[in-house]
Amino acid sequence: MKKIGLYFGTFNPIHIGHLAIANHMAEFSDLDEIWMVVTPHNPHKKKSSLLDNHHRFEMVYEATEPYPKLKPSDVEFKLPQPNYTVHTLMYLQEKYPNTQFHLIMGEDNLKSFHKWKNYEVILENHHIYVYPRIADGAIPKQFEGHPKIHKINAPIMEISSTFIRSAIAEGKNVQPLLPEVVWKYIDEMNFYK
Repeated sequence: MKKIGLYFGTFNPIHIGHLAIANHMAEFSDLDEIWMVVTPHNPHKKKSSLLDNHHRFEMVYEATEPYPKLKPSDVEFKLPQPNYTVHTLMYLQEKYPNTQFHLIMGEDNLKSFHKWKNYEVILENHHIYVYPRIADGAIPKQFEGHPKIHKINAPIMEISSTFIRSAIAEGKNVQPLLPEVVWKYIDEMNFYK
């Protein structure tokens, strides 16, 4: 049975930190593939700086092309909004019954995971692969040493899309932080200026 890790993000834009983590998960865990799930507008984020779904998907598509184990996914574009991870997982599980879907999240998200809609249902049916982040606060006791929560010793990547967007707006060169195809796309489309 194929094991797929779902790495959710607005990817606004996708950068080398995202790719390094996704690739690390694909190579150094028991997951067969990582799907980069581009999330539509998140109600908790200000929409103004968020590029259209299709532009963000196009950048993820181009950035993941050289990596056969990394796949772009627009599954959430088709689901009713606001969308919850638990619904996406149920949808994928029905659509691909011979596949196991698992969640990839940063340690910072694990700290607030108990506030997610139906988080118990997610834990009951899926494993969670956690990559390290520098963040304050402790991981809730109920998740420490949980048999379905796996900490992956990935490199710590503290690059943020927010930083990249504001640097581009200030006319700074952040080319080394982006895959070349993404840098070209942003440049040609004049995004974030």
